Amino acid sequence: MTDPIRTHDEPTPLGCDPADLARVEAIVRQSGTSFAAGMRVLPSYRRYGMYAIYAFCRIVDDIADGDTPSSLSGAGQIQERMAQLEAWHARIARLYNDETRDALDRVLHAAIRFFALRKEDFDAVIDGMTMDAGSPIVAPDEETLDLYCDRVASAVGRLSVHVFGDSSEHAKRVAYHLGRALQLTNILRDVAVDARTGRLYLPRDLLMRFDVPADPQQVLVAPGLAGVMRIMAARAQDHFREAFSSMKKCDRRAMIPARMMGGSYLAILNALERRGWDHVLTPSPVSKLGKAAGVLRAFAA
Repeated sequence: MTDPIRTHDEPTPLGCDPADLARVEAIVRQSGTSFAAGMRVLPSYRRYGMYAIYAFCRIVDDIADGDTPSSLSGAGQIQERMAQLEAWHARIARLYNDETRDALDRVLHAAIRFFALRKEDFDAVIDGMTMDAGSPIVAPDEETLDLYCDRVASAVGRLSVHVFGDSSEHAKRVAYHLGRALQLTNILRDVAVDARTGRLYLPRDLLMRFDVPADPQQVLVAPGLAGVMRIMAARAQDHFREAFSSMKKCDRRAMIPARMMGGSYLAILNALERRGWDHVLTPSPVSKLGKAAGVLRAFAA
Protein backbone atom coordinates (compact mmCIF):
# COMPACT_ATOMS: atom_id res chain seq x y z
CA MET A 1 0.00 0.00 0.00
CA THR A 2 1.19 3.55 -0.65
CA ASP A 3 2.17 5.83 2.20
CA PRO A 4 -0.74 7.48 4.07
CA ILE A 5 -1.80 10.82 2.67
CA ARG A 6 -0.69 13.60 4.99
CA THR A 7 -2.45 16.57 3.44
CA HIS A 8 -5.90 17.16 1.99
CA ASP A 9 -6.51 19.54 -0.89
CA GLU A 10 -9.09 17.57 -2.85
CA PRO A 11 -12.32 19.28 -3.99
CA THR A 12 -14.49 16.68 -2.23
CA PRO A 13 -14.16 15.02 1.22
CA LEU A 14 -11.33 12.45 1.11
CA GLY A 15 -11.07 13.05 -2.63
CA CYS A 16 -13.99 10.67 -3.20
CA ASP A 17 -16.70 10.74 -5.83
CA PRO A 18 -19.76 12.51 -4.37
CA ALA A 19 -21.93 9.56 -5.45
CA ASP A 20 -19.76 7.18 -3.41
CA LEU A 21 -19.97 9.46 -0.38
CA ALA A 22 -23.75 9.63 -0.73
CA ARG A 23 -24.04 5.83 -0.85
CA VAL A 24 -21.97 5.45 2.31
CA GLU A 25 -23.93 8.16 4.11
CA ALA A 26 -27.15 6.40 3.09
CA ILE A 27 -26.01 3.21 4.84
CA VAL A 28 -25.47 5.23 8.02
CA ARG A 29 -28.82 7.03 7.83
CA GLN A 30 -30.75 3.86 7.01
CA SER A 31 -29.49 2.31 10.24
CA GLY A 32 -31.89 4.59 12.11
CA THR A 33 -29.37 5.65 14.78
CA SER A 34 -28.37 9.13 15.89
CA PHE A 35 -24.79 8.49 14.78
CA ALA A 36 -25.01 10.65 11.67
CA ALA A 37 -26.26 13.65 13.64
CA GLY A 38 -23.55 13.17 16.26
CA MET A 39 -20.80 13.26 13.65
CA ARG A 40 -21.98 16.63 12.35
CA VAL A 41 -19.48 18.27 14.71
CA LEU A 42 -16.64 16.95 12.53
CA PRO A 43 -15.18 18.58 9.39
CA SER A 44 -16.57 16.89 6.30
CA TYR A 45 -13.50 14.77 5.52
CA ARG A 46 -13.39 13.39 9.07
CA ARG A 47 -17.17 12.95 9.09
CA TYR A 48 -17.12 10.81 5.96
CA GLY A 49 -14.21 8.84 7.37
CA MET A 50 -16.39 8.00 10.36
CA TYR A 51 -19.37 7.25 8.12
CA ALA A 52 -17.24 4.69 6.28
CA ILE A 53 -16.12 3.05 9.53
CA TYR A 54 -19.70 3.01 10.84
CA ALA A 55 -21.04 1.54 7.59
CA PHE A 56 -18.44 -1.23 7.79
CA CYS A 57 -19.38 -1.93 11.43
CA ARG A 58 -23.10 -1.86 10.64
CA ILE A 59 -22.76 -4.38 7.83
CA VAL A 60 -20.63 -6.90 9.73
CA ASP A 61 -22.85 -6.51 12.80
CA ASP A 62 -25.94 -7.27 10.71
CA ILE A 63 -24.21 -10.39 9.41
CA ALA A 64 -23.37 -11.54 12.94
CA ASP A 65 -26.93 -10.93 14.16
CA GLY A 66 -28.48 -12.78 11.21
CA ASP A 67 -30.18 -9.62 9.97
CA THR A 68 -29.11 -10.16 6.35
CA PRO A 69 -31.35 -12.07 3.91
CA SER A 70 -30.77 -15.83 3.94
CA SER A 71 -32.58 -18.92 2.68
CA LEU A 72 -30.84 -21.07 5.29
CA SER A 73 -31.57 -21.77 8.94
CA GLY A 74 -29.89 -23.43 11.89
CA ALA A 75 -26.34 -24.68 11.39
CA GLY A 76 -26.46 -23.79 7.70
CA GLN A 77 -27.19 -20.16 8.47
CA ILE A 78 -24.39 -20.03 11.05
CA GLN A 79 -21.93 -21.40 8.50
CA GLU A 80 -23.16 -18.84 6.01
CA ARG A 81 -22.57 -16.00 8.49
CA MET A 82 -19.07 -17.27 9.24
CA ALA A 83 -18.29 -17.42 5.52
CA GLN A 84 -19.60 -13.87 5.00
CA LEU A 85 -17.46 -12.53 7.84
CA GLU A 86 -14.43 -14.39 6.53
CA ALA A 87 -15.11 -12.76 3.17
CA TRP A 88 -14.89 -9.40 4.92
CA HIS A 89 -11.38 -10.28 6.15
CA ALA A 90 -10.46 -10.85 2.50
CA ARG A 91 -12.21 -7.63 1.47
CA ILE A 92 -10.25 -5.58 4.03
CA ALA A 93 -7.03 -7.22 2.86
CA ARG A 94 -7.84 -6.16 -0.71
CA LEU A 95 -8.29 -2.55 0.41
CA TYR A 96 -4.79 -2.59 1.89
CA ASN A 97 -3.59 -3.79 -1.51
CA ASP A 98 -5.35 -0.83 -3.15
CA GLU A 99 -8.12 -2.94 -4.71
CA THR A 100 -11.64 -1.51 -4.55
CA ARG A 101 -14.89 -2.79 -6.04
CA ASP A 102 -17.76 -0.58 -4.86
CA ALA A 103 -18.63 2.72 -3.20
CA LEU A 104 -17.98 1.58 0.36
CA ASP A 105 -14.67 0.06 -0.69
CA ARG A 106 -13.58 3.31 -2.29
CA VAL A 107 -14.50 5.52 0.67
CA LEU A 108 -13.01 3.06 3.19
CA HIS A 109 -9.83 2.88 1.11
CA ALA A 110 -9.58 6.67 1.07
CA ALA A 111 -10.09 6.79 4.85
CA ILE A 112 -7.48 4.07 5.41
CA ARG A 113 -4.88 6.01 3.42
CA PHE A 114 -5.81 9.46 4.71
CA PHE A 115 -5.94 8.57 8.41
CA ALA A 116 -3.39 5.72 8.44
CA LEU A 117 -5.93 3.25 9.83
CA ARG A 118 -4.59 -0.11 10.96
CA LYS A 119 -5.71 -3.31 9.27
CA GLU A 120 -5.45 -5.12 12.61
CA ASP A 121 -8.29 -3.02 14.03
CA PHE A 122 -10.66 -3.81 11.15
CA ASP A 123 -9.79 -7.48 11.53
CA ALA A 124 -10.42 -7.29 15.28
CA VAL A 125 -13.92 -5.91 14.70
CA ILE A 126 -14.69 -8.76 12.29
CA ASP A 127 -13.32 -11.28 14.80
CA GLY A 128 -15.57 -9.79 17.48
CA MET A 129 -18.59 -10.19 15.22
CA THR A 130 -17.53 -13.78 14.55
CA MET A 131 -17.74 -14.43 18.31
CA ASP A 132 -21.41 -13.40 18.11
CA ALA A 133 -22.17 -15.14 14.82
CA GLY A 134 -21.73 -18.70 16.05
CA SER A 135 -23.33 -20.29 19.08
CA PRO A 136 -24.62 -17.63 21.49
CA ILE A 137 -22.11 -16.34 24.03
CA VAL A 138 -23.18 -17.61 27.45
CA ALA A 139 -21.36 -16.67 30.67
CA PRO A 140 -17.87 -16.21 29.22
CA ASP A 141 -14.79 -16.23 31.41
CA GLU A 142 -13.28 -12.83 32.26
CA GLU A 143 -10.56 -13.05 29.61
CA THR A 144 -13.05 -13.90 26.85
CA LEU A 145 -15.39 -11.09 27.91
CA ASP A 146 -12.56 -8.56 27.86
CA LEU A 147 -11.40 -9.81 24.45
CA TYR A 148 -14.97 -9.49 23.15
CA CYS A 149 -15.22 -5.91 24.45
CA ASP A 150 -11.87 -5.04 22.90
CA ARG A 151 -12.84 -6.41 19.52
CA VAL A 152 -16.38 -5.06 19.16
CA ALA A 153 -15.85 -1.71 20.90
CA SER A 154 -12.27 -0.68 21.68
CA ALA A 155 -11.06 -1.64 18.18
CA VAL A 156 -13.71 0.69 16.75
CA GLY A 157 -12.39 3.32 19.15
CA ARG A 158 -8.84 2.84 17.90
CA LEU A 159 -10.02 3.46 14.34
CA SER A 160 -12.13 6.41 15.44
CA VAL A 161 -9.47 8.37 17.35
CA HIS A 162 -7.29 8.36 14.23
CA VAL A 163 -10.17 9.88 12.26
CA PHE A 164 -10.91 12.35 15.06
CA GLY A 165 -7.34 13.62 14.74
CA ASP A 166 -5.29 12.10 17.57
CA SER A 167 -3.21 8.94 17.20
CA SER A 168 -1.18 9.39 20.40
CA GLU A 169 -0.74 6.77 23.10
CA HIS A 170 -3.15 8.78 25.26
CA ALA A 171 -5.77 8.54 22.50
CA LYS A 172 -5.25 4.78 22.40
CA ARG A 173 -5.94 4.72 26.13
CA VAL A 174 -9.17 6.62 25.47
CA ALA A 175 -10.16 3.94 22.94
CA TYR A 176 -9.24 1.16 25.37
CA HIS A 177 -11.27 2.49 28.28
CA LEU A 178 -14.15 4.20 26.48
CA GLY A 179 -14.76 1.15 24.30
CA ARG A 180 -15.02 -1.09 27.33
CA ALA A 181 -17.18 1.45 29.19
CA LEU A 182 -19.64 1.63 26.28
CA GLN A 183 -19.79 -2.13 25.76
CA LEU A 184 -20.28 -2.91 29.45
CA THR A 185 -23.07 -0.32 29.51
CA ASN A 186 -24.67 -2.08 26.54
CA ILE A 187 -24.43 -5.42 28.34
CA LEU A 188 -26.01 -4.01 31.49
CA ARG A 189 -28.78 -2.25 29.57
CA ASP A 190 -29.58 -5.22 27.33
CA VAL A 191 -29.27 -8.13 29.77
CA ALA A 192 -32.98 -8.96 29.49
CA VAL A 193 -33.07 -8.60 25.69
CA ASP A 194 -29.97 -10.75 25.35
CA ALA A 195 -31.43 -13.40 27.64
CA ARG A 196 -34.45 -13.75 25.36
CA THR A 197 -32.11 -14.57 22.47
CA GLY A 198 -30.12 -17.07 24.51
CA ARG A 199 -27.17 -14.78 25.18
CA LEU A 200 -25.56 -13.97 28.51
CA TYR A 201 -22.49 -11.74 28.53
CA LEU A 202 -22.06 -11.55 32.32
CA PRO A 203 -18.83 -13.31 33.38
CA ARG A 204 -19.07 -16.83 34.73
CA ASP A 205 -16.85 -16.18 37.76
CA LEU A 206 -19.11 -13.38 39.01
CA LEU A 207 -22.24 -15.43 38.42
CA MET A 208 -20.78 -18.28 40.47
CA ARG A 209 -19.75 -15.86 43.24
CA PHE A 210 -23.35 -14.67 43.62
CA ASP A 211 -24.96 -18.09 43.04
CA VAL A 212 -26.54 -16.99 39.78
CA PRO A 213 -27.10 -19.82 37.27
CA ALA A 214 -25.17 -19.42 34.02
CA ASP A 215 -28.41 -19.86 32.10
CA PRO A 216 -30.05 -17.04 30.10
CA GLN A 217 -33.50 -18.44 30.94
CA GLN A 218 -32.92 -18.36 34.70
CA VAL A 219 -30.58 -15.43 35.23
CA LEU A 220 -33.24 -12.70 35.27
CA VAL A 221 -35.05 -14.15 38.30
CA ALA A 222 -31.94 -15.08 40.28
CA PRO A 223 -31.72 -13.22 43.63
CA GLY A 224 -27.99 -12.69 43.25
CA LEU A 225 -28.17 -10.99 39.86
CA ALA A 226 -28.23 -7.50 41.40
CA GLY A 227 -24.85 -8.09 43.01
CA VAL A 228 -23.33 -9.11 39.68
CA MET A 229 -24.81 -6.07 37.95
CA ARG A 230 -23.50 -3.67 40.62
CA ILE A 231 -19.96 -4.93 40.16
CA MET A 232 -20.20 -4.73 36.38
CA ALA A 233 -21.58 -1.18 36.66
CA ALA A 234 -18.67 -0.20 38.92
CA ARG A 235 -16.26 -1.54 36.30
CA ALA A 236 -17.99 0.52 33.62
CA GLN A 237 -17.80 3.64 35.80
CA ASP A 238 -14.08 3.02 36.33
CA HIS A 239 -13.54 2.79 32.58
CA PHE A 240 -15.48 6.02 32.02
CA ARG A 241 -13.30 7.80 34.61
CA GLU A 242 -10.10 6.50 33.01
CA ALA A 243 -11.32 7.47 29.55
CA PHE A 244 -12.18 11.04 30.57
CA SER A 245 -8.87 11.32 32.41
CA SER A 246 -6.96 10.25 29.30
CA MET A 247 -8.96 12.68 27.15
CA LYS A 248 -7.40 15.57 29.12
CA LYS A 249 -4.01 14.54 27.74
CA CYS A 250 -5.22 14.42 24.13
CA ASP A 251 -5.90 17.03 21.49
CA ARG A 252 -8.90 18.89 22.86
CA ARG A 253 -10.70 19.34 19.54
CA ALA A 254 -10.09 15.74 18.48
CA MET A 255 -11.77 14.46 21.64
CA ILE A 256 -15.05 16.37 21.15
CA PRO A 257 -16.86 13.39 19.51
CA ALA A 258 -15.43 10.98 22.09
CA ARG A 259 -16.66 13.20 24.95
CA MET A 260 -20.09 13.44 23.34
CA MET A 261 -20.37 9.68 22.97
CA GLY A 262 -18.99 9.03 26.44
CA GLY A 263 -21.31 11.54 28.04
CA SER A 264 -24.45 10.17 26.39
CA TYR A 265 -23.57 6.59 27.39
CA LEU A 266 -22.65 7.60 30.93
CA ALA A 267 -26.14 9.10 31.18
CA ILE A 268 -27.54 5.66 30.25
CA LEU A 269 -25.44 3.92 32.89
CA ASN A 270 -26.41 6.47 35.55
CA ALA A 271 -30.09 5.99 34.70
CA LEU A 272 -29.71 2.23 35.07
CA GLU A 273 -28.10 2.70 38.47
CA ARG A 274 -30.88 5.04 39.61
CA ARG A 275 -33.48 2.47 38.54
CA GLY A 276 -31.69 -0.16 40.59
CA TRP A 277 -30.40 -3.62 39.72
CA ASP A 278 -33.33 -5.43 41.32
CA HIS A 279 -35.53 -4.28 38.42
CA VAL A 280 -33.67 -5.37 35.27
CA LEU A 281 -36.97 -5.98 33.45
CA THR A 282 -38.03 -2.35 33.97
CA PRO A 283 -36.96 -0.04 31.11
CA SER A 284 -34.92 3.01 32.06
CA PRO A 285 -35.09 5.32 29.04
CA VAL A 286 -32.95 8.44 28.92
CA SER A 287 -34.44 11.55 27.33
CA LYS A 288 -32.56 13.71 24.84
CA LEU A 289 -32.28 16.31 27.59
CA GLY A 290 -30.80 13.70 29.91
CA LYS A 291 -28.22 12.68 27.32
CA ALA A 292 -27.42 16.33 26.64
CA ALA A 293 -26.83 16.86 30.35
CA GLY A 294 -24.55 13.84 30.35
CA VAL A 295 -22.57 15.28 27.46
CA LEU A 296 -22.17 18.58 29.31
CA ARG A 297 -20.88 16.71 32.37
CA ALA A 298 -18.45 14.84 30.13
CA PHE A 299 -16.98 18.11 28.89
CA ALA A 300 -16.56 19.22 32.49
CA ALA A 301 -14.91 15.93 33.54
